[in-house]
Amino acid sequence: MKTLVFDVFGDYGHFRKYYTTSSPLTFSFPPPPTVKGMLGAIAGIDKKEYLKVFSEENCKVAIRILNPIKKIRVGLNLINTKGNYWIPYKAKNHEARTQVKTEFVKDAAYRIYFMHKDNDLFEDIVEKIKNRRNVYTLSLGLSEMIADYKFIGVYEAEEIENAEVDILSVLPFQSIVEDKIYFENGKKYFKEKIPAGMNEDRVVLSYEDVLYEVNGQSIKCHVKKCWEVKGEHVIFF
Repeated sequence: MKTLVFDVFGDYGHFRKYYTTSSPLTFSFPPPPTVKGMLGAIAGIDKKEYLKVFSEENCKVAIRILNPIKKIRVGLNLINTKGNYWIPYKAKNHEARTQVKTEFVKDAAYRIYFMHKDNDLFEDIVEKIKNRRNVYTLSLGLSEMIADYKFIGVYEAEEIENAEVDILSVLPFQSIVEDKIYFENGKKYFKEKIPAGMNEDRVVLSYEDVLYEVNGQSIKCHVKKCWEVKGEHVIFF
C-alpha cells in the first residue's frame, strides 16, 4: 500500500497526558489521534470531521522519534477564574492570574508514516505537503506550538509477518511475540500508555501500551507483523 512519509518538527510540543490536570504533563510524541489532527489541519478538514475521515478503518499512521526527547517545565500565567472572576483584573482577595507549571517537549521532531484507503484524499495530502500548501496552521499539540514540516516521499509499504527486526517507530506491546524484546546496551527504553483510537465525539475507544527508545534509536524485537517502508521497519496504529 502507498505510504506518505514526512517529518514534522518545532521548537516545542505539548501532547497532554489524559490523567494530568492541574500540572499538565506531556507524552514524548504525538499519539495517533493527535497525528490525525495534524493531517486534518494540512488537508483542511473541520475539527468535527477529521476523526471520522481518519478513522482506524480507513487510515493507518506510524510515528518515529527523530530527536532525543528533552522535556522542560515552564510556569504559564493563566487567567484566574476561581470565584467566578472571568476578567483579568485584581479584585479584593482575588489574584488576577494563576500560574500553572506545564511540561513541554523541547526541539520536538517526528517522522510520520501515513496510509489511507481513499486514494483521492491521500494524493491531495501528498500534494499539499509536497508544495507546502496546508490549509490550517500546523501545531505540535497546542495552537501556540507552531510546527514546520518536510516532505520525504511516497513509498510502497511491504507487510512482513513473524519477523525479528529493528523497529524504528513507536512500538505497541501487543505487536511483540511473547515479550521477545532484546534490550541493548547504550539505549534507554521507556513505556507509556497512550490513546490509540478516538471517535467523532472525542471519546477514546482504545489505549495502547507502547515502548520507545528515548533517543529515537531502533528497538530490536520479534514482532507479529510490521511494515518495511524505504528500508525502515515500522508499526502502524
